[in-house]
Amino acid sequence: MNIYIGNLAPSVSEDKLRELFEQFGEVTTVKIILDKFTRAPRGFAFVEMSDTSSANEAITELNGTDLDGQSLRINEARPPKPRPRNNNRY
Repeated sequence: MNIYIGNLAPSVSEDKLRELFEQFGEVTTVKIILDKFTRAPRGFAFVEMSDTSSANEAITELNGTDLDGQSLRINEARPPKPRPRNNNRY
């Protein structure tokens, strides 16, 4: 299950997120989203867990908890919206 983590402090690392979520089960991937120009963290991340029940438990237990001074917003990630292709090349 893919989990969205919002309201992340810039000081949070992927290792710290992995450690936080591994309390509930196996974490397969952790990805903090960076700005494509500045490479600075954008304040949200995605964690993928192999077991759905462990992921749901992590969401329930960790949503609203404090991490590095920020109250985390955690829920199941929604699939990305389709983006229109730009075919107006000159």
